[in-house]
Amino acid sequence: MGIAERKEKQKLEIRKLILDASMKLFVEEGFDNVSIRRIADLIEYSPTTVYLYFKDKDEIFLNLHDIGFQKMQEMNKNLDLIENPLLRLHKMGENYLHFGMENPEYYDLMFIQRAPMKKLAQMQCHEWENGDAALTRLKATISECMERGFIAKTDPGLVSMSVWSMVHGLMALAIRERLDKFIPENAPMLPVMMYSLDWLISTLALGGDHPAKTGKV
Repeated sequence: MGIAERKEKQKLEIRKLILDASMKLFVEEGFDNVSIRRIADLIEYSPTTVYLYFKDKDEIFLNLHDIGFQKMQEMNKNLDLIENPLLRLHKMGENYLHFGMENPEYYDLMFIQRAPMKKLAQMQCHEWENGDAALTRLKATISECMERGFIAKTDPGLVSMSVWSMVHGLMALAIRERLDKFIPENAPMLPVMMYSLDWLISTLALGGDHPAKTGKV
């Protein structure tokens, strides 16, 4: 490995150290208690070093937000192999809930915390590329469901908003420890969330049923 390659590898390692330390502090102490100095102390570098990689704390959390979307995209990489759009929609919802329960800190940064969107606005970036890509996929799937007669034809954007609002609401309640108001003490949350998803898809589906339950494709 040459000098240039070693330097590039070191840069990537330091960058990862910064991101990992930032996530650790975020999980343990909350967003407001994370600072560049705290991050620098944790990785045993100077604050100046951190600023060489990121302009400010919000840029660090924008990058973590992007990593979260990469993780979600990896989980959804095989969705397009599902030919039936209603079954694909159901699986999309399942993956969303699984992702949120398995990665609550990333979910928080992707869909709840203001800092990443604030940073995008400061960068004069009017497009939320990661979120828009996910929403485009959802709209396309719902539009296909309508075209094939699985869901009554209406505004795909309106239905997409309704579906996303419900699954996001479930995750936000779970992450903020409010979902236990609807679940018996010590009962697992995910099965109840999945039942809610089943109810939603069955309600949308013409005929009141869907292939995730009947096995029909």
